[in-house]
Amino acid sequence: MKPRITVLTLGVDDVERALKFYQEGLGFPTEGIVGTEFEHGTVAFFDLQEGLRMAIWKRKDIAFDTNLIQTMTSPTEFTIGHNVGTIEEVDLVMEQAKKAGATITVPAHSTFWGGYSGYFQDPDGHLWEIVWNRQWEVKE
Repeated sequence: MKPRITVLTLGVDDVERALKFYQEGLGFPTEGIVGTEFEHGTVAFFDLQEGLRMAIWKRKDIAFDTNLIQTMTSPTEFTIGHNVGTIEEVDLVMEQAKKAGATITVPAHSTFWGGYSGYFQDPDGHLWEIVWNRQWEVKE
């Protein structure tokens, strides 16, 4: 299998609330909610970078689509890493997320490995790490 991940889908409890957080709060580009005409189809897509999108879809609809029972979630199942080009940009994104309604779990700080990062949770509990790593070039 070649790594060709094109969509990351986040399970949410309220698609409209999540849309507001990501579109208005963080400025992620989207055409809004689609699929409302289908019983389990309400979803929104965000263009993240070339070839990669993020979707928000109700947790109960993911459970239906996958034939799984919806269970309790843990924010430590995975993190979403958002790399930026400067230390200052980490601080700016963390503040933007906080103003949009995120919960800061770890304020931005210098890391043991020589970088700079902080963590926040979106309104549905997904854990984001905003990070500057001097060894990773960020292409705009």
